[in-house]
Amino acid sequence: MSLLGPLFRWSAIDELFNDRARLQGMLDFEAALARAEARVGIIPGRVAPIIFAKCRAELFDISALARATALAGNPAIPLVKQLTELVGKDDKEAMRFVHWGATSQDAIDTGFVLQLRHAFDHIEAELERLSDASAEIAEKHRDTVVAGRTWMQQALPTTFGLKVAGWVDALDRHRSRLEETRHRVLVLQFGGAVGTLAASGNQGMDVATTLGRELDLPVPNVPWHGHRDRVAEVATVMGLCAGTLGKIARDISLETQTEVAEVFEPSAPGRGGSSTLPHKRNPVACAVVLSAATRVPGLVASVLAAMVQEHERGLGGWHAEWEAIPEIIRLTGGALHHLTATVMELEIDGSKMRDNLEITHGLIFAEVAQMLLAQAVGRQTAHEIVEAASNRARAEHRDLREVLAHDAAVTKHLSNQDLDKLFDPREYLGETSRLIDSVLQAHAARHVKLSRSNE
Repeated sequence: MSLLGPLFRWSAIDELFNDRARLQGMLDFEAALARAEARVGIIPGRVAPIIFAKCRAELFDISALARATALAGNPAIPLVKQLTELVGKDDKEAMRFVHWGATSQDAIDTGFVLQLRHAFDHIEAELERLSDASAEIAEKHRDTVVAGRTWMQQALPTTFGLKVAGWVDALDRHRSRLEETRHRVLVLQFGGAVGTLAASGNQGMDVATTLGRELDLPVPNVPWHGHRDRVAEVATVMGLCAGTLGKIARDISLETQTEVAEVFEPSAPGRGGSSTLPHKRNPVACAVVLSAATRVPGLVASVLAAMVQEHERGLGGWHAEWEAIPEIIRLTGGALHHLTATVMELEIDGSKMRDNLEITHGLIFAEVAQMLLAQAVGRQTAHEIVEAASNRARAEHRDLREVLAHDAAVTKHLSNQDLDKLFDPREYLGETSRLIDSVLQAHAARHVKLSRSNE
């Protein structure tokens, strides 16, 4: 599927979840295990460097590993066999201590955690870029009036800045979720065959603590072989993120429609064209993001279903994670990367937004008229008057302002000056500016907190 890779993926994330990266994650565990056990004194100190020297993915035959995995049931078993053989070529005694006291799941899960750590770094950085770019748009267009739309129809005036501030607020929540998820998920998996550390005698916890330091991973209270809430949390957090990315892409794509034409993806040679229609400017990035938002939830459901595992080692449920979770991360990461590039150069037509406010011939201001009139006659009566005027405006193809200006029930209470003000969209934006400020201030505070934590 390399033909579609650049369309749906992000190379920085893809490289973290290819065969070589998966293999190296497990080998990093094995190398660290040997060093930790040598420090504790469980294995001879001299063998650790020998084992470490062979824990390099390029030394392994991945095709042979794949064939052997089909028979063994997991990739760690043939990996340990190949590693043992490689070590044995240099030192027969050292080969006895490869994978000492560990189980296949220790290598597979911890190796995957190491891959996740790098993936989180990339995704968090890209989320920050997207959130920052969105915050700039929200500030720049805080006063750019646009039709707010509910049920796909114009409802009331709002500002494009407030719409995009909603993006910022959601993206920053995902950044917070990822920070929290890091603490729960990026932990060591080391327990031996059934999670008792029995093979390490009474030094099991010492090995675990030392191994955790080697890999810079916290040691959890208990091995989590059969408890998959950690990996399921990764899937669900990515699923939530993909959903928000899809919502943003849906907003943008709807606004790129010919009849709306308020927002456009950046243009470039070869981007968004049609093989048939030379005038087309298709929202290709939005298509990629929406594709991910469609595909990811099903994969998340698979991971959640796989949580129900048997005793101390799952049969099938654990295996179901191996392809599903990397695919979730790759799809979400790809969508995030493509959307970030798009939002950073998003083309926004404020004048077209204002023009589109006129296409209802004043009906978008019906609630404004109702609320102003209600001050004199009460809400229910005002609603009936404005509803009848709106129906007349539609039936007679007239502007609502004109109809209201000739309605005695209205002019009795509202002057022409009142009507002029009523039909100015800037007069009915509520707390838009303060809401934008609230989001942008919280966004800025994240930067301050982050910079302090990095000092």
